[in-house]
Amino acid sequence: MFTLNCKGRLLTINSPLVMGIINTTPDSFYSGSRFTADTALQQAEQLLNEGAAILDIGGQSTRPGASILTAAAEAERVLPVISAIRNRFPESVISVDTYYAEVATAAVETGADIVNDISGGSFDPQMLPAVGALNVPYICMHLHGDAATMHHVPAYQDVLTDVFDFFTERIAACTAAGIKDIILDPGLGFSKTIAHNFRILEHLQTFRVFGKPLLIGLSRKSTIYKTLGITAAEALNGTTVLNTVALLNGASILRVHDAKEAKEAIALLQQLKEQGN
Repeated sequence: MFTLNCKGRLLTINSPLVMGIINTTPDSFYSGSRFTADTALQQAEQLLNEGAAILDIGGQSTRPGASILTAAAEAERVLPVISAIRNRFPESVISVDTYYAEVATAAVETGADIVNDISGGSFDPQMLPAVGALNVPYICMHLHGDAATMHHVPAYQDVLTDVFDFFTERIAACTAAGIKDIILDPGLGFSKTIAHNFRILEHLQTFRVFGKPLLIGLSRKSTIYKTLGITAAEALNGTTVLNTVALLNGASILRVHDAKEAKEAIALLQQLKEQGN
């Protein structure tokens, strides 16, 4: 069991949670996840009704080849949505998906409870100190390179060792910056081949040694649709299959576009576990 302090409210993870994705971008890789300020509220309501425990709001596409937004442009996209969701659904737990310390700070001041940083603090040197000062949970993801090169795949000797060493160093840096609640994301789809992604999924329990919640974000990603020869729009079934593998191997949070199916996978595995006891 894990407990996250979300600005004074405790989010307890005694069974896996669902994080629902809301992208305020026109160019996310999956068209079904693109929302405007108006439609984002509708999506937030749907995700919450389907069982999402966290809503993850992002304003910048991180697909290969996407344009890089400035912090100011990203803030213009996410802050109104965070404010609207906080006002409409005051009990919701909101995460902001950003690698800019400036955006993270403004988002938390606007109503976000968690900072989700794909760079693990490597893109903006002010990110970790900012999150430490904000005293909110921090999602630390593994990747290589910068915003322009993060989809280039380095020559790993062993991808598991690389991710493990990255988390070891980043946890120490987060702790030194005053961050108390750290969530680890091995970054499936970032700086990795399909084979790397499957290897990490197969050995996900390796990272449980850190004693931190593990987040897996593979919803409708190319690892699924390229393997199956389909499109992102057709990859819900494949997402559910790999989410199930992630849950069996120790995932604590599933970051998904489709909350209902993820919740069903969690419920069925929970029943299986209880039956075994």
